[in-house]
Amino acid sequence: MAGAARDTPAGEQEGHRLSMCSKICYAIGGAPNQVAGSAASFFLQIYLLDIAHITPFHASLVLFIGKASGAVTDPVAGFFISKSRWTKIGRLMPWVLACTPFTIISYFLMWYLPPFVSGRVAWYLTFHCLFQALTTLFQVPYSALTMFLSTDQKDRDSATAYRMTMEVLGTLIGASLQGQIVASAHVSPHCTVNPSVNTTDSWHDTHSIPDPSDPLSHQAKVYMIAAGVIAGVYLLGIVVLFLGVKERDDPYALNSDRAIPFCKGLALTMKHGPYVKLTASFLLISTAVQWMIPFAVMLVTIPNLILAYFVAFVSGLSIAASLLLPWSMLPDVVDNFRLQNPHGKGHETIFYSSYVFFTKMSAGIGLGISAAGLEFTGYKPGICRQSDDVILTLKLLIGAVPAILILLGLFILLFYPITEESRKKTKLALEELRRSHQSTENLDSHEKDTSV
Repeated sequence: MAGAARDTPAGEQEGHRLSMCSKICYAIGGAPNQVAGSAASFFLQIYLLDIAHITPFHASLVLFIGKASGAVTDPVAGFFISKSRWTKIGRLMPWVLACTPFTIISYFLMWYLPPFVSGRVAWYLTFHCLFQALTTLFQVPYSALTMFLSTDQKDRDSATAYRMTMEVLGTLIGASLQGQIVASAHVSPHCTVNPSVNTTDSWHDTHSIPDPSDPLSHQAKVYMIAAGVIAGVYLLGIVVLFLGVKERDDPYALNSDRAIPFCKGLALTMKHGPYVKLTASFLLISTAVQWMIPFAVMLVTIPNLILAYFVAFVSGLSIAASLLLPWSMLPDVVDNFRLQNPHGKGHETIFYSSYVFFTKMSAGIGLGISAAGLEFTGYKPGICRQSDDVILTLKLLIGAVPAILILLGLFILLFYPITEESRKKTKLALEELRRSHQSTENLDSHEKDTSV
């Protein structure tokens, strides 16, 4: 009877298929993070330069240090999450829920224009770092949750596809929603044509426009409204995730299996060939995507319909490559590692936290270089026409550099060892491993009952 009782959960787990509703709820749960991240990626640099009146150098420091702080938080989050115990709502879900209210508050304050001027750099640096760290505490357990939704590889791939689709939509929604709300903050009625002045262009600036660095100005208010709307979207998505998704324990682990120590697991992941190649490839590709910031600035400085279509096309390809492919390939790497280390558990969060760490570092490097490039070429906030050097720098940043990085990343993928055939072999081997583990546990339980 005891053996039969232990067979039931495993049978249910093995026959469990993830419903479409659960996949959609899981995907919706990740969208708010992308909505908020996209709004910050596209507009925070412009906000710091044109609204908060922070110099390009200080803006680059805020962006880079913020991204770096989020990256540093990844292994820390992986360390603590890997040591978490199972609760009634799972092992990963409590982390997702606990960090959500603090993430919303830090995001809102990141767009608040304080009444003081001298300490604004410290203000934005503090809340940008806090926001990046908290989104890490969400992203690591949320992304690792893919491995605990179902034991079926097709279900996990399908859930990843749903998630990637929703995250891409979230990225586009975040940029467009923020753009629609704050568009009036960047209208330049002070730019007038003066044909009598002998210059290379006819656009000139007057000082009749209200100071946008005033906390009560229209520009500051619309950014606060946008922050409030996106914070509401964030809260709604987390509620849907909690109500619609059920986390399941590791079906491959024996009760006697020990959790892999974090440092040892980190060393093992860094030596795992498929993971190293996948990470190196998309480290380069995701760095190329971070020139998406000059895309937005270039649209402002060189308004042109053909350019807008080109930017949209390149941005779409970059987002698809940087989001869909690596996350859909990562579960295969985790399964491959599991097959080579059959008596350890808890390694999933180590893989996901390490991967998020490297992608965030690439984002910080990309943002820092783009902002520093604007500083060195003489970008001036608030003027209607930038210099030729700034325009040339923007063209280089969105042209040659991303193309080279993407080509290098794709070249590394040529040596990626996991193929469709090896995936099928891994799936069969893990199914056999699960059955053998279950048989061993049932035998141990039967021997205990017989001895009693």
